[in-house]
Amino acid sequence: MMKTFSVNTNHHDQMVDITQEIANWIKEQGVKDGAVIVSSMHTTAGITVNENADPDVKTDMLRRWDEIFPWEDQRDKHMEGNTAAHMKTSYVGHAQTLIIENGELVLGTWQGIYFCEFDGPRRRKVSLKLLK
Repeated sequence: MMKTFSVNTNHHDQMVDITQEIANWIKEQGVKDGAVIVSSMHTTAGITVNENADPDVKTDMLRRWDEIFPWEDQRDKHMEGNTAAHMKTSYVGHAQTLIIENGELVLGTWQGIYFCEFDGPRRRKVSLKLLK
């Protein structure tokens, strides 16, 4: 089973919590045990699992990625000027595989699944694939 859904971003760099949408879809499918692959369909947006309790974590992460991969680097040759977004996506990764047990996503107490926008704002796509 596969599903693709849209994520609308409002900022150039943004982390959007998509945990509940994924958990709801898993319940709708009636899957008890297996895994789900969560994949960004873009080269300038990734997927990560991280803390969802304190919003400052997202702010700090986005700032740190900007420090590692600055947007303005005169040495970049990519004509679109978004090499930093490509680098961030390669660093974060475009996909995550998560365990499903007893019909529930297996996540830690403070964990959430995030769509990471690095070249927005845009309308993006995320694909989910169930493995049973």
